[in-house]
Amino acid sequence: MYDQPKFLGAGDSCFAVEFSDSIEMTANIMLQDLRKKLGALNVNGIRDLVPAYRSLSVHHDPVIISRAKLEAMIGDMIPDLSKSAEFSRRVLMMPVVYGGEFGPDMPNVSRHTGLSPDEVIARHTARDYYCYMLGFTPGFGYFGGLDETLETPRLAAPRTVIPAGSVGIAGKQTGVYSIASPGGWQLIGRTPLRLFDPADSIRPTLIEAGDRVRLRSVSREEYEAVKRD
Repeated sequence: MYDQPKFLGAGDSCFAVEFSDSIEMTANIMLQDLRKKLGALNVNGIRDLVPAYRSLSVHHDPVIISRAKLEAMIGDMIPDLSKSAEFSRRVLMMPVVYGGEFGPDMPNVSRHTGLSPDEVIARHTARDYYCYMLGFTPGFGYFGGLDETLETPRLAAPRTVIPAGSVGIAGKQTGVYSIASPGGWQLIGRTPLRLFDPADSIRPTLIEAGDRVRLRSVSREEYEAVKRD
């Protein structure tokens, strides 16, 4: 992580505040805190604040507020940004039915890791995951904290359509497909929760960057009951 964040230009109406040159939770916690505090100020001219793994993009109207003024404002805020892992207290409980038709790549993961499907499930649900960022599709969260023994490469040939709610593994990451889309992650389960609702103007995505997600293995019957509800 840098001693001081870097300000990187991204066009005439956007710049990024970069906290690190690698993926680190402390850096991400700091940029999430900056997003929260800067957003709470309701600064006229800021159009959007977009967090990534290690940087926060600040989209603004340069006619209303200059990049120099925003950089000075952010610079004053940096010393007070949180570095604590306790920063994110919102925990989303997510039921998942593992294997079978909902987890067609469970045999691949089991074979690659040398673990039984039951042990894959036990280890996949044993930790809380930290959502570093949303990307790829609306509401798709990139989760950190995957047990190292579960790391499995992406599929050699991506699927053209993956059902919404599918839970997958790709290298050191795990995540949940928010909508039906193409993808190459190894699918091991599916959640009945709806991760993206474009009709919800207040909170269209169930998961937000900075959230923690706790997965819970459930039966097919519980999956169907939650989906109906």
